[in-house]
Amino acid sequence: MPHNEPPKTSRGMIIALHVILRPHRSLRRGLVLAAASVLVFGLAGCAGAPTPVVTETVTVAPTPTKTPTPTPTPTPPPPAPPVEEPPLVPNPPVGEVVPNAPAPVVEPGPAVDLGAGPGAEGAATADGDGNLLTYTVVSGDTFFDIAQRFDVPVQQFLHMNPSVPGLGEDIYINQVINLDWNTKL
Repeated sequence: MPHNEPPKTSRGMIIALHVILRPHRSLRRGLVLAAASVLVFGLAGCAGAPTPVVTETVTVAPTPTKTPTPTPTPTPPPPAPPVEEPPLVPNPPVGEVVPNAPAPVVEPGPAVDLGAGPGAEGAATADGDGNLLTYTVVSGDTFFDIAQRFDVPVQQFLHMNPSVPGLGEDIYINQVINLDWNTKL
């Protein structure tokens, strides 16, 4: 090994010192020890600072568990005493029933003014003999109340007034309603 190259490792450095100091044995031991101590202390400085030891104390306490409260079970109500059913009473006898019998025919007749009332407060016109001819609708009147005032069934009233829309639901102020059962408006 040439003397002018620096050693690459600490082992190589010791071997180099050993070769150089071979003739002087006593000096060699002292230098070897000195070189070894320099290497040990020198290399000891290369290491990083020691990591501090962290000590953490953990106290484990058991979590208290709730003791479930039992749900009370409802007590069934006492059985009801048996009730005697009353004896069946037969229905009273009914006259002869004809299914789907035609509705009774309402004979048309002249309208009779029973007097103004809520829902029929307009004026009626009559002919020279006193027979009612027409009625003029005013605010608040209803077709049903007008028919009631003049004692005419609603179906007949609708038949006498085919121009009234919506089965009598759609009447308007100043509309003329027929009261003469012989004519249709």
